[in-house]
Amino acid sequence: MKPFRYEQPADVTSAITMMRDEPHAAYLAGGTNLVDLMKVEVATPDVLIDIRTLTSKQIEDLPDGGLRIGAAVSNSEIAADRRVRRNYSMLSQAILAGASYQLRNWATAGGNLLQRTRCSYFQDVEMPCNKREPGTGCSALQGHHRDLAIIGHSPSCVATFPSDMAVPLAALNAVVRVQGLDGERMIPLTDFHRLPEDTPDRDNVLERGELITAIDLPAFSAPSAYRKVRDRASYAFALVSVAASLEIADGVIKDVRIALGGMAHKPWRAWEAERMLRSLAPTVDHFQVAAEAELAQAQPLRDNGFKVPLARNVIVRMLSDLANITEVGQ
Repeated sequence: MKPFRYEQPADVTSAITMMRDEPHAAYLAGGTNLVDLMKVEVATPDVLIDIRTLTSKQIEDLPDGGLRIGAAVSNSEIAADRRVRRNYSMLSQAILAGASYQLRNWATAGGNLLQRTRCSYFQDVEMPCNKREPGTGCSALQGHHRDLAIIGHSPSCVATFPSDMAVPLAALNAVVRVQGLDGERMIPLTDFHRLPEDTPDRDNVLERGELITAIDLPAFSAPSAYRKVRDRASYAFALVSVAASLEIADGVIKDVRIALGGMAHKPWRAWEAERMLRSLAPTVDHFQVAAEAELAQAQPLRDNGFKVPLARNVIVRMLSDLANITEVGQ
């Protein structure tokens, strides 16, 4: 591992200033992703700035009935919180589907949103990768891409964003609170991560030095669930995951939320499917048509076309379960 300097700034402002002044520095919170990347020299910071004690470790009630999750709250604490389990069940389920107990105990809310792709070419310094080294090419396009993107990718990158937690956060209209030297700004989770386009090395919209301080969840209490399809039952990243909620009133769909994981360079909010379903009766046929409309924009690669029907079936099955429809054909 490349030698590095370790710093423990006294406060958030000091950390941001240090990051701005050190061109090859990195923030360190739980380190569950960063340290792994340092071991294989994908990440080679000169300075690690420890920020775990600088942001909140609390989950607080908001005046509007929502919750504020401090950036330093562990994934395990989020999943176990009674308010999260009661009102945001898809979030608790997603975290529990994500990683081992040990990782969940150490990984933080803020760090979860900043983890890097698990594309094998990104993690192999001997292979060309535009995300790791811009301009070198994307090895996955013609290589192994079975588990990579089918929506929103580009000729520059077909990697997927690996977080389970971020998928329900997208469905919940979560807002990421970010602190920089110019003050605080609030970024909707659906706008926080970027599609690759021509700059796949930029995973998100953070400016240099900006630090995540909290995640705000608006008030929410509709029935919701998270489902993850993967190659093995434990500790595997999603081939396809779906976070969904469904609110029915007077026999029609009053509100619906759908977000997809394992499909794109960011958590994918299914805006088109949601738009089509509102004010319709909750039927399997309507769920099927909406899912197919959302997935019509998919551009699968040579070996991952199976994700299209897989995602469609999971969307239909989940919405049917939330609507208490017991018979669902394929």
